[in-house]
Amino acid sequence: MLGPEADLDAVVLARAGLTRIDRADAVTETLDPMLMLPAPAQGALAVECRLDDTDLVELLALLDHAPSRAAVTAERAMLATLEAGCSAPVAAYAELAEGEHGDEIYLRGAVISPDGTHEVRLSRTGTPADAAEIGKALAAELLDLGADSILGPQGHDGPGTQQFGSTE
Repeated sequence: MLGPEADLDAVVLARAGLTRIDRADAVTETLDPMLMLPAPAQGALAVECRLDDTDLVELLALLDHAPSRAAVTAERAMLATLEAGCSAPVAAYAELAEGEHGDEIYLRGAVISPDGTHEVRLSRTGTPADAAEIGKALAAELLDLGADSILGPQGHDGPGTQQFGSTE
């Protein structure tokens, strides 16, 4: 049953989506990513075009946001190194901040069993230029601590699946 008569305890929706449909006033709470890490690369948008369309490539370059690109690169590199698909119980959140020696990327990652009884959580920092390596290194640490046993075969991309894109 849907609508006001539905028997629901809670509904979690994307704040951006509610804002887009002019319903931001309906938001009663925003989940802090430190409380609940999102899935890797949530909210990232991409635009593709032909490489030989140099005018469009130049125009689209204006939309590229380097801090967002670094964060998404780190998160996706972690996911790819875990060999986990988009429905795996993997969370990642990267953000850039001012460090002692310039910009620094801070990546938090977690692998959590579907029933919530087992989890591995870690974080790693480095420079935005090393975003992919930070993601790969964090995934390796998660695996060393048993993330692969939490993921199991259902967490990995299996036969018949194709992963598109790059984490580099």
